[in-house]
Amino acid sequence: MEEPLCCCEYVDRRGQRSHLAACCCDCRDLDEGCERWLTCRSLPPGALGRIADTVADRVRVPWFAGAVKINISLVPPLVLLPVFLHIAALHFLLGLVILTSLPVVVLWYYYLTHRRKERTLFFLSLGLFSLGYMYYVFLQEVVPRGHVGYSQVVALTCGLILMLAALSRAKTDPGYLPIPASSGMSLHQGLPSKSVRGSSNGLHASGAASGRAVNGEAQSYSRMSAEEPEGVKKDWCARCQLVRPARAGHCRLCGRCVRRLDHHCVWINSCVGERNHQAFILALSFFMLTSVYGITLTLHTICRGRTPFVALFYCPGAYSDYSSALSFTCVWYCAIVTAGMGYILLIQLLNISYNVTEREARLALRDNTGRRLLGGLVIDTGQYNRGFLCNWGHFLSLGSSSPQRSAEDIV
Repeated sequence: MEEPLCCCEYVDRRGQRSHLAACCCDCRDLDEGCERWLTCRSLPPGALGRIADTVADRVRVPWFAGAVKINISLVPPLVLLPVFLHIAALHFLLGLVILTSLPVVVLWYYYLTHRRKERTLFFLSLGLFSLGYMYYVFLQEVVPRGHVGYSQVVALTCGLILMLAALSRAKTDPGYLPIPASSGMSLHQGLPSKSVRGSSNGLHASGAASGRAVNGEAQSYSRMSAEEPEGVKKDWCARCQLVRPARAGHCRLCGRCVRRLDHHCVWINSCVGERNHQAFILALSFFMLTSVYGITLTLHTICRGRTPFVALFYCPGAYSDYSSALSFTCVWYCAIVTAGMGYILLIQLLNISYNVTEREARLALRDNTGRRLLGGLVIDTGQYNRGFLCNWGHFLSLGSSSPQRSAEDIV
């Protein structure tokens, strides 16, 4: 019988028993890469990928039943964000350079992972840690100055809690279509990610229970599809091996078909579809309100006598002491993030008003079948637009009707 693992031991990706103390040993790819770098020679094809896989497999922390693997994409936000913000607070020019560079780096990493069709927890961890760290700075640097009342702190805290609650709801099942039992094996082999049962993508069914649910739901969905009227649009997904209703789409990152797929959001590491679109909008709205309120309270504290908008661009005493400089730097960081999230929320609200999803807008642009409205902010396909009030009524009723008789499946 094999001995149990101690807290610092683990089984690596090759199935061999290893120890945390040997994390820098026996890595031929890394040794070869360093040697080629020192001798100014190019790396062989696939070497960087093998090195990255080895490093990711060895980043672990001790645990009771063996060392636990840490997703390496979680580490950069936790380490770099506080460091960069503290450096930016040292001088105005440093703050200008860092706060300008951070959005560029984040966008570059987004397009890199999007092009490679990779899922990552980087954006989710960056968002959650940014919220936690901004709240910590607010309590440690702003509240002790005595210009923020107890009721204001409670209001800000409640807004943060409501936003996290809505975010947790948005992380649930977005409306995955059931997988036919006959195609389950082929689907798992073709997924871009290594598992479709992880909690990170909002799919909680696994094991035997998942098999029973999938078999029953897929069969009933097939029967339902055969009984629906001919006016209902159908679309065959070769990856999932199922007939999907209109407005459903296949997410190449999650590897699943989603009812009324809007888009795959990297900030929640999940799809936005029929069942979580309302919670997604609610989370964005709570974030905007809470962020703007926190920015206003902070600027009123460190820039007395000026309106928040003026203080954001002209605050002479912001760098008089390090505490004020750090608070002012965090305000600008929050303002940049809030502007980006505000743009996303605006596009979402406009799309809902015209009853069009992000996926449908992209397809309409590709096929040249949509109309650009409001300066290109929204693409009206005209296919599901029934007027402002009807469109919002339809959105607010998402998930309340039975999938078999969903009105949005009827053209």
